[in-house]
Amino acid sequence: MKHLAKELVIAPGSKTRLADIDPDATHGVHKAAAAEHLATNCQRLSVLQYLLYAESRRSLLVVLQGIDAGGKDGTIRHVMSGLNPQGVDVTSFKAPEGAEKRHDYLWRVHAAVPEWGKIGIFNRSQYEDVLIVRVHSLAPKSVWSKRYQQINDFERMLSESGVVIVKFLLYIGKDEQAKRFRARLEDKTRNWKFSPEDLKEREYWDQYIEAYDDVLRKCSTDVAPWYVVPANRKWFRNLAVSQIMVEALEDMDLKYPKPVADLSAIKFE
Repeated sequence: MKHLAKELVIAPGSKTRLADIDPDATHGVHKAAAAEHLATNCQRLSVLQYLLYAESRRSLLVVLQGIDAGGKDGTIRHVMSGLNPQGVDVTSFKAPEGAEKRHDYLWRVHAAVPEWGKIGIFNRSQYEDVLIVRVHSLAPKSVWSKRYQQINDFERMLSESGVVIVKFLLYIGKDEQAKRFRARLEDKTRNWKFSPEDLKEREYWDQYIEAYDDVLRKCSTDVAPWYVVPANRKWFRNLAVSQIMVEALEDMDLKYPKPVADLSAIKFE
């Protein structure tokens, strides 16, 4: 499965268009094998998380973005299920409120960056300020157009401070979104997940795709790469995210810290 990271990553400076990516793609992976590999990855993530916590010199930040019904919650539920909750912080970014509105747009984001030794998961992120803000003209272009470079500079600073960043765009097709919305309407246990606002946002589909294209082109960097995960098939989405997370942690070459004392001299009666 190691080919997935290379095939899904957006190379810095590339002219990627979501229209050229098939949200049904599985990159040669078959569903029958995916469940076994996902289970293996989840076990490996548990081991690597323990190492990250023990070393406590770096952290991992996972950014999840996607159009409504893209599967951010489901990814967290299925991929992160084996992690120790004490070492994971999940932050969901909604419309800014209170003090968040009285600071710069990155203030609340910086406050949620995981401390060393932890994994942080962003359900939506700083990129809302060049997505929904752009699509709905919540700020003039002269303001939001500067944020791509500001975000790149912010992420580079985090990287140089010991935060490893991986960013996932969970990409579903418009027909798949409609299918998932209908499922929420038909299942009473999932009605709470549906809002009439979802249908209003759906009217802006093309504008969001255009905004995402710019995010991918301008903000996939060597220190904070974007991965576009075809997410129509949930099993492939979960496998791809888990595989790339495992590789990101393995690339950190995590080490247990040395004991603070000579343990050979300690004896029990």
